[in-house]
Amino acid sequence: MGLHPLEFSECYLDSPVFREKIKAHEAELDKTNRFIKELYKDGKNLINATKQLALAQRKFAQSLGEFQFEYIGDAKTDDERCIDESLQEFSNFLKNLEDQRELMMRNITETLMKPLEKFRKEQLGSAKAERKKYEKETEKYYSSLEKLLNMSAKKKEPQLQEADSQVETIRQHFQEESLDYVCKLQEIQERKKFDCVEPMLAFFQTVFTFYHQGFELANDFNHYKKALQINIQNTRSRFEGTRVEVFELMKRIREVPQEYRQTSPISSEGYLYVQEKRPPPFGSSWVKRYCTFVKEQKILHMVTFDHRSGGKMGETESVTLKSCVRKTTDMLDRRFCLDIEITDRPGTVLTVQSLSEDDHKFWIHAMGGKEPAGQYLGKTYSKERGIDAQLDDVGLSFVKNAINAIETRGINDQGLYRVVGVSSKVQKLLSLMIDEKSNDVDLSTCEDWDVKTITSTLKLYLRSLPEPLMTYGLYKDFIAPAKGGSPESRSQAIHCLVHKLPEKNRLVLGLLMKHLATVAAHSKLNLMTVANLGVVFGPTLMRPQEDTVAAIMDLKFQNIVVEILIEQHEKIFGDVPGASSPGLSAPTRQSKKLLSVRQNRPLAVYNPKTVDLQTVLPTSPDVCSNSDEASLGSNESVSSQSTASGTPPEKANHAPLLASLSTDSPGVTGGGGKRAMAVYPCEAEHESELSFQVGAIFSAVAPSREPGWLEGELEGKKGLIPENYVEML
Repeated sequence: MGLHPLEFSECYLDSPVFREKIKAHEAELDKTNRFIKELYKDGKNLINATKQLALAQRKFAQSLGEFQFEYIGDAKTDDERCIDESLQEFSNFLKNLEDQRELMMRNITETLMKPLEKFRKEQLGSAKAERKKYEKETEKYYSSLEKLLNMSAKKKEPQLQEADSQVETIRQHFQEESLDYVCKLQEIQERKKFDCVEPMLAFFQTVFTFYHQGFELANDFNHYKKALQINIQNTRSRFEGTRVEVFELMKRIREVPQEYRQTSPISSEGYLYVQEKRPPPFGSSWVKRYCTFVKEQKILHMVTFDHRSGGKMGETESVTLKSCVRKTTDMLDRRFCLDIEITDRPGTVLTVQSLSEDDHKFWIHAMGGKEPAGQYLGKTYSKERGIDAQLDDVGLSFVKNAINAIETRGINDQGLYRVVGVSSKVQKLLSLMIDEKSNDVDLSTCEDWDVKTITSTLKLYLRSLPEPLMTYGLYKDFIAPAKGGSPESRSQAIHCLVHKLPEKNRLVLGLLMKHLATVAAHSKLNLMTVANLGVVFGPTLMRPQEDTVAAIMDLKFQNIVVEILIEQHEKIFGDVPGASSPGLSAPTRQSKKLLSVRQNRPLAVYNPKTVDLQTVLPTSPDVCSNSDEASLGSNESVSSQSTASGTPPEKANHAPLLASLSTDSPGVTGGGGKRAMAVYPCEAEHESELSFQVGAIFSAVAPSREPGWLEGELEGKKGLIPENYVEML
């Protein structure tokens, strides 16, 4: 796991974990800054100390080889992986040149030193300045907040209102600064990959240009250079698309921040000031704590955290809630207070103070009030405003009409699908084309609508569907193979998943991919390569339901999926999965999970020390921790086992097996008298399943109520067995 994405919603919670994430990003930028400074110094040595060229060269190579870029999210694209490995490749080139003593350095200042220094001063320098502003606003806000909370409730109402207004203004300014700082941190983390590597690439090209005896090595580098330029360009293109989406998300959150505060359906989080009573005559003190209330267990976790003490996190205390009541100012001269009765220590009442009146109501509701606690998991996309697009015969007719027009009139237009049409015209054309009464216009001959308007309308239609063309349900399955595995396994996985789409979705997707392949075939004229089309259509054809920074970071993997669909559209949409292969492979882990849709998996008990949101979300077989291996990319490992154990049975043909297990068969009492032998190894993914190796013998085998599964006993343990992993004896 690399750096955690910084969610904009967390800017409003400002939790300790969020601060730790920010520290990790800051540390990475500091490391990058030190790296660039060191690299700059090494470059100077190469220019000014020719006599020590060999020593400086080795040091430079060492610096490159030891540094590695961090990434945001849980996986890297192939392009990012190549960019990460590029520094090591550069280091190896330098070592070869030093061994041959054929190094000659020229124009290093213009090609390497100035761009890196510019990046360090303009980008890293601006981040440092934002950091100081952020720390200053943090100090200002929390100081003013404590001053407000310490005010007597007996002061005149105008004074209280004025104080509230001042703190609210400071709070808004602090949160605005927090949003800007978080956005800046993540932007530079992504930008540095190409802004740092590209100058190095130019430097290496300069070096090899002036080598008199490095012709063969220079040719090798030239091939690598071209591949890396594609990696950089792809990464840059994906960065631009991601950057736009991030800014849009930040804009939406700024407009309605309250909708994004709650990130978990089973817990509520925020700061509370807890009254800690002391023996007379010391009175009591109020300690700020970050609190997490788990609704189902009614457990309140409290961790001490002070932003002004270096952000050090204290110990966690947990109590079980019995009741919660509002505490009036008649009883305590502080506003926004609650009395919490806890079951852990009978008769003990814990007094806490929330941060504002709205926050006060939020905690009352969260801890048992009648008003719901606003369980917001993210804003889902819906169809475009005012557009009633449907995936019906009218929509299919429009897709065919638009594709025909584009291929007839504008297949060679530069920037096809990237150059957008006028919004009002696009809306008008789409409304016309999805109206059954007026959709008979032949766009290939109608000059009223230019090509860019037609391409923009086609994209708008696909975005306006109630559900993405590749569906919400299969989104994670499509993304999983793009994050790892070989090109072959990715293709196999996506091939299989496409054929799980609804028939009309698959039909439209096939038409579109065939068309985009035609567009890419004319890329020398229209400049729209497969990678460029992936950037354009990735977010259009597939997207998650949640609206978070983490989801936006998966845009690059959406692009990869679309690229595979374009490049291999004939195979993917022309053949049924497995029909063209010489033999069937062993049953995959995905086939097990799809056959076993169990809805009764227990909820995980929330642990405040765990920062992964998945630990507090309900899990299902399709989103379990091993979901990545659910992709059909796992066919590689399984197929090697099937070779050793013989040809597996048809996965879909289970009728003979079930018939042999029928309780009506002779010698079977209550379904518990049959035996079976494992023909493939299996590792249990749930406590109700059995793990076994090839050759394992099961007793008391009987059909399960779950389709595709058997019940049996192995070594005294009873559990579920995947039906197509065994043969009956």
